Amino acid sequence: MIKYALLVTLEAKYCKENEVEAFLKSAIPLVDAEPNTITWYALKLGANKFGIFDTFPNDDARKAHLAGEVAKALMKKAPDLFATDPQIQQVDVLGVKETEKKFASL
Repeated sequence: MIKYALLVTLEAKYCKENEVEAFLKSAIPLVDAEPNTITWYALKLGANKFGIFDTFPNDDARKAHLAGEVAKALMKKAPDLFATDPQIQQVDVLGVKETEKKFASL
């Protein structure tokens, strides 16, 4: 079972919401290059609230991700895009529903 995760919450600066959304979408290739990032979700939580949730097979993989290209890009863009510093929480997953079924992009 997946146990290790990160939960990142982001608050976009006024009128920067579209740029934050575009930035998060642009990070997908960087995450795809990380073999030990199991899942990665970019989330829109509200008008100016965004989030990232990702999972890892172990704590070393989680730490590597925190030192990786996505984190570097996030911190580089943070002063321009975010009203507050990104809130990065290391969390433990307590339960997971996994499926073999693959879904096509909508």
